[in-house]
Order: sequence, then C-alpha cells, then structure tokens
Amino acid sequence: MKYRVLKDVFGFESFRPGQEPVIDAVLAGRDALAVMPTGGGKSLCFQVPALVRGGLTVVVSPLVALMQDQVAALRLAGVAADAIHSLNSREENVAIWRRVAAGELRLLYLAPERLMTERMLAALARLPLSLIAVDEAHCVSQWGPAFRPEYGALSALRPRFPDVPILALTATADAVTREDIAAQLLSPDAAQFVAGFDRPNIRLAVEPRKSPKRQLLSFAKKHRGRSGIVYCLSRRKVEETAAMLEGEGIRALPYHAGMTAEQRTANQDIFVAEPGVVIVATIAFGMGIDKPDVRYVFHTDIPSGIEAYYQEIGRAARDGEPGEACMLYGLDGIRMRRMFIDGEESRDEHKRRAHKRLDALVGFCETPGCRRVTLLSYFGERIEPCGNCDTCLDPVELVEATDDARLVLSAVVQTGQRFGAAHIVDVLAGTLTEKVAKFNHDRRDAFGRGAHHPKTVWRSVVRQLTAAGHLHLDIAGYGGLRTTELGQALLRGESGFRRRAEVARRKEESSKAPPDPDPTPLTDADTALLARLKELRLRLARERGVPAYAVFPDRSLTEMARQRPLDRESFAGIHGVGDAKLRDFADIFLAEIGVGA
Repeated sequence: MKYRVLKDVFGFESFRPGQEPVIDAVLAGRDALAVMPTGGGKSLCFQVPALVRGGLTVVVSPLVALMQDQVAALRLAGVAADAIHSLNSREENVAIWRRVAAGELRLLYLAPERLMTERMLAALARLPLSLIAVDEAHCVSQWGPAFRPEYGALSALRPRFPDVPILALTATADAVTREDIAAQLLSPDAAQFVAGFDRPNIRLAVEPRKSPKRQLLSFAKKHRGRSGIVYCLSRRKVEETAAMLEGEGIRALPYHAGMTAEQRTANQDIFVAEPGVVIVATIAFGMGIDKPDVRYVFHTDIPSGIEAYYQEIGRAARDGEPGEACMLYGLDGIRMRRMFIDGEESRDEHKRRAHKRLDALVGFCETPGCRRVTLLSYFGERIEPCGNCDTCLDPVELVEATDDARLVLSAVVQTGQRFGAAHIVDVLAGTLTEKVAKFNHDRRDAFGRGAHHPKTVWRSVVRQLTAAGHLHLDIAGYGGLRTTELGQALLRGESGFRRRAEVARRKEESSKAPPDPDPTPLTDADTALLARLKELRLRLARERGVPAYAVFPDRSLTEMARQRPLDRESFAGIHGVGDAKLRDFADIFLAEIGVGA
C-alpha cells in the first residue's frame, strides 16, 4: 500500500534513504523521532502514513507560510489537506473544521498554540485521529538553540492521546536535544532514526571578514541569475545590503522582523515563486521555507552557533543539485554574538550552552582540516574528508604545533578535565585568577608554561584541538573540556599536530562555482525547452496561487526536457508525476513539449 501511495499520489518510484524505516515504524503504531537533513524528505514520512492509515493526521507546524506551501503541494497531488491558521478568516476556519468533522480531510495543519487549546484538544479526541506529526521538533527542546515556549505545551499530547502515534521530525538536533525531544513528546520505547546530517552537494567555505560588501558582491555576481539567501546580523544591515545588491543589478529583497507582516509575506512570495531572486534576511527568515533551487547561502556575519549554521545552510540546494555556503568570519561578529547571548532573558544554564554552541562554530571556522568532518562530528557523525569544502580544495598553511597541543592537553588533564577553555588558557598563560587560586591550579606544572604565546593563540589552539577531535566539549554540562582517545594518543607521543598559521586565511577568489555533476549536460535545444517549461510552470503556479515547485520540481522539468515525452503514458514516467498531476497537467506540458518537435 505504501508503495502504491508513493507512486500514484506523489509520482516517486522509490523512497529516499532513511524514509522507509520511519514510515514503517509509524505504520506499526510506534512513536518515532526522525532526524533527517534538510531536503531529505521529512514531510513524506508523515504524508504517506497519513494516506495509508486513513483517519485524520494532525501536523504541528510553526509557520503559516510552511503550512500554506505544504497544503498547496498536497492539493495539487490530489490529497485532501488544509490548514487552520490566523491568516484565514473566521468563516474560512469554521468551514475547514466542518470538513474535518465530516471526515473529508486526511491532513490538518495547525500551529502549536492553536492545537493546544482545550477546545481543540477535546474536539480532536472525538475524531478518528490516526497520527500526530510534530514538524521542526527541535523547537520543543529547552536545550536547543531555537526553543519556543508554545512548543513546550506539546508535552501534554502523549498523555492526552495515549493510543495515537506521535512522529517528531527535525533536521537540527545534537544528541542532547534529541534526548530532550523524546522525553518531552514521545513514549519511552519510541524509535529514533538519525538518517545522517551530511549534505555533500553543498560546498562549504569560510573567509576572513575583511571587506564584507566587496566579498559579498564578488560572490553574488559569480552567482548572478541564481536564487540565494544572504544572512545579516541586524535589520539595518539587511536593508543596506539589499539596496547595495539592487544597485549592482542583482534583484534582492529584504526580510526582517521590523517589516510589516504584509511586506514580509510579499517579499517571501516573490522569492519562492520567481527564479533568480536573492533574499537578504535576519534569522527571522527561513524555517520551513521549501524552495528547492536556492543555489547559495551567504553569511555576512557568524551565526549564533553550529546548529543554527547547519540549519541555515540547509536551505540551499534542497533539489540535490550543487550549492554553496559561504560565511565571513571575524572577531567583531563573535563579540556581537556573545553580547546577544548575555543579553537574553534566559537561565544561566541556557546561556552557558549557547556560548558553547558558538564555541563549536568558531572551532569549525578555525579548523585546518575538512570542514565537513568538523561539522558532522558535532552531531556524532564520522566521515572521510569531503573534497567539497575550501580546506579540502585549497588546503590552508599549517605550522608545527605538536608541543603546544600537548601543553594544552596536559593542562586539561592536570586540572581534572572539567574546566572550560578560558580557565585552561589562564593556566597556560600564568594568569592568577580567583578561580585558578581557588583550585590551586597555579601549583600545576602547566601553569605559566604557555607564556611564549598570547592568549589569542592559545584560544585558537584549544578550538582547533576541539574541532580536530582531540578535545571534547561538554555542551550538555558546564562546557568543560576532556581529552578524547585521539588526544590521549597525541599526549603519548603517538601522533603530531599542526595548526593554522593564520585564522581563516583564505583567498577571496579561491572558491569556484560548483560544477554540474550531470554527466550528460543538456543540449542547446534541451536548454531552450527547459526555459519554456519553467515559464509555463511559473504561469500555472501564479494562476493557482502556489509556489512554482509545487507544480513540478526542477528535476521533473529537466527530465521532460531530456526525454521529451509525447503521450500521457510516457509523461506518467517522469519523476514527480502522480495521478492528480497526470490528470491536471499532462496535456498542458505535452503541448509545450510538442512545439517544434
């Protein structure tokens, strides 16, 4: 049944890696947590079970825009889905609920605050509820970087609906956050699936922040005509950057929380629907934005932490084609992020963890090795060097630092393997702080042994040792450092260590546009047809008020341009063509393909 739904409704021949085990667990009635990379197909993990199990599936989603996009795509696929939200009129929401109560809908999208009212919970309890799917589930964790209080109320779902399976989905969760999600939402025997965090099609690069406007402009011109996201730290900078790009002939739109809801929605709709638009935004933009053909993400400032960075770059290249993520890295940005964290109205423990997440991202910026190895090791995933990041493609200059590394590791061991980087650096530098004196660490052999370097160098060495896996940073606790097996081997003299000669020493022009991995590139005639198909898709999307990709993704149009189906039977074999799209769009696209054939 699941395979028939996959093909007949969604037009796919097979599941993506990681999808089927999650679907099987849900179909068996089990609670589950699915951690899958952005673009990995999380939505299908609850959409297929919703149609196989029957009854009503409730999908908890944080953003109206995300609900609208998914509902539009499902309707085009012939699925009875809708969303009750604040942008609907009261009459529209009442009409949707009547369809729910009559059993006419298979999927209902709700924001957490609307779902968790007593009235809604009581009404749902009277219906044949078959599944509850919680999207962006990392928002439920108080230890995650994106905790939302309204998501915290979802912990009442499990006792309220003891016989209904709950599926929690996220692309961004380290081990601590995963355990908290499971504790908040799921039964003790819930299945957990971590499909891997790697997005190998995204090229990673970090550059020193020297002339940010010039660096961004050089990058954006290289990608002229492609969709991109540029993240800035402040609203003022968003406006200035968007205006600067516009002045250089690159269509760019701002997006930040200081704009009216109408302005934000209008700019977001243009970005999603039209090709080649760049959105310049604060972190107010992005969660749940499902635009598959974003070719790059550019950070003009360092993000808030490694999880935020991973989530934000994950908005690039969700169609599986090549993409780029470039970040500018400078001390001013780090200092500003620290100020933001300290200024939050949150518990000290939450601030401490936020600082450690930022530390991990700084380590990623400073790593002399493969960036992807460093990034994925944070999430507990081990890979070989990727060959698709700046440090792999253009290795940085390294200097011998084995003695310095062993000195750091010795200081960590001598102080009990429970203190953070700042304390270790104070010990090495011979700084007699109150904390050093309290624990008698001025009497340790390591005290003052690092006086030959300034503290900035020792901080960098600590971060690089952490990034390379010689030290483990305890984010779940108090940010203490302890040696790993790799670190112990280095201490025993079984290995050496080399560090960056200079932080993030990169050439601005070293990053090249990603290559086209397709071994059979389109002919000129194919390219011309693809352009016409994209114009047709955009017109159809506008007529229906949906994003262009909801009609067909780029992969489907590319297959059409290559294979040139001339009848409904061959058109049905195109990726993404299910029964409803075959019925609604086949003749229209076949007519365009037949022009000049």
